[in-house]
Amino acid sequence: MRLPDALRVLARQDGSGRYVFVTADLRLLLGESGDKLAKTLDRLVAGGVLERACRAVYVYRLSRHLGADTIAEVAVALRRYHYNYLSYESALSEWGAISQKPLDRITVATTGREGEFSTPYGVVEFTHTDLSPEVILANTVDRSPNPLPIATAGLALRNLRRAGRDLDLVDAEGEAAWWPPS
Repeated sequence: MRLPDALRVLARQDGSGRYVFVTADLRLLLGESGDKLAKTLDRLVAGGVLERACRAVYVYRLSRHLGADTIAEVAVALRRYHYNYLSYESALSEWGAISQKPLDRITVATTGREGEFSTPYGVVEFTHTDLSPEVILANTVDRSPNPLPIATAGLALRNLRRAGRDLDLVDAEGEAAWWPPS
């Protein structure tokens, strides 16, 4: 696809708030596949229009939506067909249960596969959860426009304990304020 046509397609998507894409999205949007799509994507990356955030995930670099939530958008793209929510240290930090805020990473619970992805926007760490969708939905809070809901402090702490992660940073004295007694 020619650059002006690709720019129009991507700008239209950005206008509706969509600026993070997986390869399959771009195949449909650009109407290309195989080597032709690969060459177009290479040209768009080389031209600074797209940025390869990690394998098969691209960010529209000219987007007006780029910002703090971009890493969450990348996380959702990586585990698109699963339940995902901010949890563990990231959620506890936001709830004030951990005094340190992770600056270069987010910790995400997912019903999909575990994994860690380094991106230009930070590290996305996925940890698998077996919780049912009903339990997840009842114990998470929507943070629109951020695409990742956040676990309640109770669920985040339960996830942290279940995963056997370090509890040293958790404010045990303030726990009563954000965690119901068990």
